[in-house]
Amino acid sequence: MAIFNRDSDDEVARGARAVVVHAETHNADRRDSDARLEEARGLALAIGIDVRAAQAFRVRDRKPATLFGSGQVDQIATLARQEEADLIIVDNSLSPVQQSNLEKACEAKVIDRTGLILEIFGERAATNEGRLQVELAHLDYQAGRLVRSWTHLERQRGGFGFLGGPGETQIEADRRMIRDRMAKIRKELDQVTRTRGLHRARRQRAPWPVIALVGYTNAGKSTLFNRMTGADVMAEDLLFATLDPTMRQIALPGLDKAILSDTVGFVSDLPTQLIAAFRATLEEVLSADLIVHVRDIAHPDSDAQRDDVLDVLGELDVVGENAGEDAPPILEAWNKLDLLGEEDAMLAREQAARRDDVVILSALTGEGVDTLQRTISDRMTRGAKVYGLRIPIADGATLAWLHEHGEVLSTTVEGEETRAEVRLSDAAFARFGKRGRD
Repeated sequence: MAIFNRDSDDEVARGARAVVVHAETHNADRRDSDARLEEARGLALAIGIDVRAAQAFRVRDRKPATLFGSGQVDQIATLARQEEADLIIVDNSLSPVQQSNLEKACEAKVIDRTGLILEIFGERAATNEGRLQVELAHLDYQAGRLVRSWTHLERQRGGFGFLGGPGETQIEADRRMIRDRMAKIRKELDQVTRTRGLHRARRQRAPWPVIALVGYTNAGKSTLFNRMTGADVMAEDLLFATLDPTMRQIALPGLDKAILSDTVGFVSDLPTQLIAAFRATLEEVLSADLIVHVRDIAHPDSDAQRDDVLDVLGELDVVGENAGEDAPPILEAWNKLDLLGEEDAMLAREQAARRDDVVILSALTGEGVDTLQRTISDRMTRGAKVYGLRIPIADGATLAWLHEHGEVLSTTVEGEETRAEVRLSDAAFARFGKRGRD
């Protein structure tokens, strides 16, 4: 996927030199400017852009033409020239007009935060569904920027009936082609959604509980996923290391089977196009039995990141006023304990101990992961009942089955029988009752 320029179709290649600028507006932000600039650096690094400088500008009134004031635009242009930058990344949302005017004034390519995130998603999406979702989001974003991006195509052309007829401008034809392509992608995604729904229905009939890992990008979800499943999902110190949903079967104390799902990381100001386009991906969150919100507790903006995640979950009606009664409960996993100093780690442990919806851990070292697994199991088996069962002492297979599908609390040998106290879910007990008839 290319970053389009007003007068060129060249892509911004890996290693391109860039400067990052951020407009501080009067609207209160959850993060200070340094944190915003650092995150923007991380986003650029995720696709191999060489960030030479980053600077924030106080903007009292957003200028409709350029967002920044005229003097600030001159400063940005000077900064770009000094750093020999090929690209200016504006860590805000820009209108097509603002983007075009900044490019003219600075004589450099300009992309905004939305465009940058779309570039990352375009490079990282691995599955057919992910690529379709990214293309849909990018087309939606690009459609409004045709005047900016493709001004060299603003010419009259004649045409055949299927190309729009005589006198149609190139840009009108391009807009129509984009609309047609978006309609086709939506149909393909509808089919993917139906297929995913069938798979989900099959799992629910099994029935195996689904645990969805969510969290801010780079919070350590994939590292935790690998630790709990033994999988080898990409887990790097990069923003958006995981884009496509990954699911694995895991074993938990007292549970037959469970499905663990690793999902895309959230980010502040997530483009609205991506929230809509990735709704199918996040349906695993909507249908989960439990959401584990993985938080980077060592990050200085951990609380702000939590709020950003909850904002997106609110848009999906998982939390908040519109959340239904069947919305999945949320368990917080305070990750990266290993990065905290001794005093901060002690304070975090004390805070976590006062809450029943928090587990503190380090996915990297494994500390606390066993506690998380037991806590998840306790949440999943709250509706389970304890049964007293008598099993022939020679029937080791049945006892092994009970260990695998439930939680054996105690066993006592009485003559030719083993008396077992076993905690089983209703579904597991039903399957136990059918074993002799299968």
